[in-house]
Amino acid sequence: MKIGIIGAGLIGGTLTRRLRELGHDVTVANSRAPETLADLANETGATAVWAKDAAAGADLVIVSIPQKNVPDLADSIVDARKPGAPVIETNNYYPQQRDGEISAIEDGQAESAWVAEQIGAPVYKVFNGIFWKHLLKKGTPSGASDRIALPIAGEDGPGRELVHGIVEQLGFDPVDAGPISESWRQQPGTPVYGKDFDVENTLKALAEATPERTAEWSARTT
Repeated sequence: MKIGIIGAGLIGGTLTRRLRELGHDVTVANSRAPETLADLANETGATAVWAKDAAAGADLVIVSIPQKNVPDLADSIVDARKPGAPVIETNNYYPQQRDGEISAIEDGQAESAWVAEQIGAPVYKVFNGIFWKHLLKKGTPSGASDRIALPIAGEDGPGRELVHGIVEQLGFDPVDAGPISESWRQQPGTPVYGKDFDVENTLKALAEATPERTAEWSARTT
């Protein structure tokens, strides 16, 4: 499968490594020139490209950049992907820690719905709550008793099936977390965020989530 990754930080870089290990054809980009990713490309065999070219002909696109930088992406950044190819976004909104205030999110818009609006394409939210070292090292075979489950928010259909398949290949149990409108259930501050739960406990945590932003994850703390 051809996979384009926009963002080569902890999650984007980890996914580049793991997906190349699985034999996928990976193109990867950051906010700078392709030459700045020479070490990652040489290590993994991925192809470093400009961000505007990362989605070209891709069966799957992954956007993994700081939330505050999403509006800086080029217009139509994912439009060159294959027709119907799903887009994963792994981002989290960290207002106090990194991003500053994004008014629409503070006003109640789900983080991933905001990302989808910015890039002009529907998205699937996954990989946002797992520690990058666990994503790199803790994938296990299907049926393993200690297998970590990952919630996936997004629309039903072939795109979801493909995303679930990628999560499975990486060694994790995919869990349907509902549409993007309910992706707040896995945002920072929710019971599932940052936890290595199994399927049963992931579903329980998603059900227990509430849409209110906690003080730690809001720019509006007074």
